[in-house]
Amino acid sequence: MSNHASEVIRGERFEFGANWRRFLDSLTPERVAKAERSLSEMLGWEDLRGKRFLDVGSGSGLFSLAAYRLGARVHSFDFDPQSVACTSSLRGKFSANDDRWQVEVGSALDATFLGRLGSFDVVYAWGVLHHTGDMWRALANMVSLVAPGGRLFLAIYNHQPLWTPPITLLKRIYVASPRPVKFVLAAGSMAFHATGGFVKDLLRFKNPLSRYRNYDRLRGMSWWHDQLDWVGGYPFETATPEEITSFYEQRGFRVERLALCRPGSSGCNQFVFLKEPADG
Repeated sequence: MSNHASEVIRGERFEFGANWRRFLDSLTPERVAKAERSLSEMLGWEDLRGKRFLDVGSGSGLFSLAAYRLGARVHSFDFDPQSVACTSSLRGKFSANDDRWQVEVGSALDATFLGRLGSFDVVYAWGVLHHTGDMWRALANMVSLVAPGGRLFLAIYNHQPLWTPPITLLKRIYVASPRPVKFVLAAGSMAFHATGGFVKDLLRFKNPLSRYRNYDRLRGMSWWHDQLDWVGGYPFETATPEEITSFYEQRGFRVERLALCRPGSSGCNQFVFLKEPADG
């Protein structure tokens, strides 16, 4: 039995891949186009032709597909076998098994595995490393994967001194609970977030349904599946923007782009770091 399967059985890990498998049922060409656009805009490149792209924790495979369609040579891996199956299904559907896109099982904590991958022009780890169970080691493992002059694109959950502990406990309870309890927790969490957003929009004289109708406009994702990922996503760690920035600046990177969530938010902060060339 794999380490992943053992952790799921022991109630120590959320089945991200099962959630992403259901997400793929709703994948449309429009969502793919939005993912491509968001990736290109954040990296600051119109296309990725001639670039090597590593998708760390590929999940549904949507952003591996986006990078592939933008012209990159893509290498995708994930710790969750079902996520690998999702990514492989997109590869089979959209790339006709082109060797420009490789997919495999692997862990961001496995230094031996990572050591054989080489270095990449783009290392993409969006919303992944805080779910490894050892976030700071995973963050450190990314350093050698980025080629000099390359980019590291991260999204890490925002630390909230007041709310991070109870949120962590909620996720821990979710993964350790039987299915009926998981259903109640997920339904309650979704109702809480939906109601909060609904009220905020009403107070701002906005259409309260537009945020859900237009949720996919930024990254092509799904509100429903992201909410399930949010309530169940354990292991779970967080960091402040300053902690992440300082960590990589000490390792030869500089910030190129930041997209920070609003203060007090439980969302992810996004970072694009440039790895300074050796002579730089």
